[in-house]
Amino acid sequence: MRTMASENEQKVRINVESNYGGGGGNYLQKFRLYETRSNFYMIGRDKNRTYWKVLKISRLEQSELCVTEDPTTYSEIECYDLLKRIHEGNKCTGGLKFVTTCYGIVGFIKFLGPYYMLLITKRRKIGTICGHAVYSIAKSEMIPIPNSTVQSNMAYSKNENRYKKLLRAVDLTKDFFFSYSYHVMLSLQKNLSNHETGLILYETMFVWNEFLTRGIRNQLKNSIWTVALVHGFFKQVKLSVSGRDFDLILIARRSRHYAGTRYLKRGVNEKGRVANDVETEQIVLEDVPEGSPKQISSVVQNRGSIPLFWSQETSKLNIKPDITLSKKDENYEATKLHFENLAKRYGNPIIILNLIKTREKKPRESILRAEFANAIEVINKDLAHENRLKFLHWDLSKYSRNKAASVLAYLVKVAANALDLTGFFYCEVPPSSSQLSCSNNCNSDYPDEDLCNVTKDSHNLNAKNSIEDSDLNKSLCVKPPVFQKGVLRTNCIDCLDRTNVAQYVYGLVALVHQLHALGYLDGPSIDLDSSLADDLMKIYEAMGDTLALQYGGSAAHNKIFSERRGQWKAATQSQEFLRTLQRYYSNAYMDAEKQDAINVFLGHFQPQQGKPALWELDSDHSVGNRGSDFAEEHARSIIKRSLSDGNILSDSNSAMADEKGFEMDNTQRSLPIKIQGSDMDLPETTPEISTCGSDISYTRYTPSMSRRQLFPDSQQEQYLENDGIYFVGRGDSFNCSNFLDVDWLSSSGNSCEEETYERSLLIGSPSVGMSSGEIKVETSSSYQSASGMKEKELASGDLSYASNELGGYSQRFVEWVNYGDMLCP
Repeated sequence: MRTMASENEQKVRINVESNYGGGGGNYLQKFRLYETRSNFYMIGRDKNRTYWKVLKISRLEQSELCVTEDPTTYSEIECYDLLKRIHEGNKCTGGLKFVTTCYGIVGFIKFLGPYYMLLITKRRKIGTICGHAVYSIAKSEMIPIPNSTVQSNMAYSKNENRYKKLLRAVDLTKDFFFSYSYHVMLSLQKNLSNHETGLILYETMFVWNEFLTRGIRNQLKNSIWTVALVHGFFKQVKLSVSGRDFDLILIARRSRHYAGTRYLKRGVNEKGRVANDVETEQIVLEDVPEGSPKQISSVVQNRGSIPLFWSQETSKLNIKPDITLSKKDENYEATKLHFENLAKRYGNPIIILNLIKTREKKPRESILRAEFANAIEVINKDLAHENRLKFLHWDLSKYSRNKAASVLAYLVKVAANALDLTGFFYCEVPPSSSQLSCSNNCNSDYPDEDLCNVTKDSHNLNAKNSIEDSDLNKSLCVKPPVFQKGVLRTNCIDCLDRTNVAQYVYGLVALVHQLHALGYLDGPSIDLDSSLADDLMKIYEAMGDTLALQYGGSAAHNKIFSERRGQWKAATQSQEFLRTLQRYYSNAYMDAEKQDAINVFLGHFQPQQGKPALWELDSDHSVGNRGSDFAEEHARSIIKRSLSDGNILSDSNSAMADEKGFEMDNTQRSLPIKIQGSDMDLPETTPEISTCGSDISYTRYTPSMSRRQLFPDSQQEQYLENDGIYFVGRGDSFNCSNFLDVDWLSSSGNSCEEETYERSLLIGSPSVGMSSGEIKVETSSSYQSASGMKEKELASGDLSYASNELGGYSQRFVEWVNYGDMLCP
């Protein structure tokens, strides 16, 4: 391990030296476009005007893209002389004419007629990372390449114009950003840990114009003329704590794989790609005078749709369409591929924070919650103990009925435990490091985002590591780097509103630790009422609104944030109602065309003469390379419709996840927490492990359908393999985790409150613990033992023990406890 640690430290130091001390970098960032009748000539230069390059694009080809790069590097005077000669040589056809100034090529695209060139004609600086400017697009232009004499009538056809309009619907001036000298599609840790540049970077999942630039990159074998566009969110602010300033950068990178709109892209596809897959990075940069060592830190988290085959059909009549759960992947192969991909990108552990509902009058989200939990269990059985997925199923909607402050406090506990497992990236660079230079002219042959997994076992490093190698002592880093290893993956049903709240809290916990590592704070204490927390909340709220508009069609529902700020309740309700209507309208009437535009931009649909147009297809699922197709008949044939509930339910063999047990690596716990329960079987009905002071609770079971009706093949008993699992009883289901004690998580305040009508039914008794509206049976140490007779009876589904303990109650009340029947006559 010591050798591995030294190798990883050495790798970062080499990259810091080459990336930060390397000077200007060979990249072009300002261009001038000229035209003759037969060619376009693009002149590109570097920032310092030290060298000039020439690109020639043929205008005589109608259906082919022909691009040639002059291998000569020119000075400014030499370049001027070259243009003069070109003008003289083409005087008979009009000479050389200036077209436009531009700041990079977005790409080339062809519909039914000619090729078009997409250019950035105006840019806006939005931030700086370690001396590297990051830009957004202020204005773009689409220019047809062939001259008018060789363009066919197809260039002016109705369908051609409609495809052009579709492409323009992807507004490049909104939420796209790029950098000439910094690999903004990679995290800070990957920028310093990898040495991959140029062409290979366009293959990564966060470069949205990979398809548009494929033609020119393949011909030139470099990428110096194009810019790699990332879609999502970028915000840089200067904040202050303890009288010292620092720069905070929040970046959200949306994956181009399985990208689209809310109801048209759900779940996972066959390649393990999920909808609304977004990587969020929080970077903290020390504000120091020039000539001083600079400390930098970053932490990455992830959000993404529940990795199962499920969908929701857009409906103009139903504001909450039914959920469709497919049985097409009974072995969860696609789910497994998704988590394998996460492990390649971030390393282990993968921590899953699942915030969807566990209890509903009409089972919707709870169906996915159960199936997701079962998928995790199946996948974990095939993984090495140390690589097993860690998870917490926690119904945020239920807890948010209480004060927002209590929800955030609970999430702080979750975030602290997750951050302790993954760590975060920290590095200190010397005064000589001015900026991270990036060469765009590298030809590498690494696959997709597999290049990210380069810090294996490096999370074991910490700032106290000593460097024994004398060569390492001479390297650039003032302190040894510390790596993030693993990632927290958060989801709700849309991965928008609830997810954004959880990501904010994780960001706040991480920020406090980052500032502590940078020496801004004496300790990583978290104050939800601090001005720092408020400032960070505003940034995450802005990110949440942006991502929600991209995927959901409206700004995010920020009820918890609004309550936290003390906003008038009526104003909050009005705002939430309007956003619900806006999202409904967008989903029902706008998303189909928006999805078509995304499919064209990403190259998922490429028009061909003689083939149906994109808008003539039945649905988005008919587009090639779409992955999961719920429109297919073989998928539909295995779906059962529950007319009584208006939901489409899966005819699945998987049992409710509430009845499942999951293993836990007890060595990973960061806090002194107590395991609730031991090796025991759980019956199908109500005896559950409580989080409110006792080991058993009996709560009312009131689903709209019985559990047996919902999941007809569910087994009556499921075995808990070991005691590394925490459960908390909640009606007909329970919150559970294999890395966090949910009893400890919910131990304060009124977090265990049930619905008002449930609490009103409970009757006090000396033998029953009354706390937060749950009935809890007093237990003895003998019951805690796996060999206890009462435990064996209870675990096997024999509720006579429970009935005896509740002997002081009426028979009707006992039946309600045991069988979930109606209490009232």
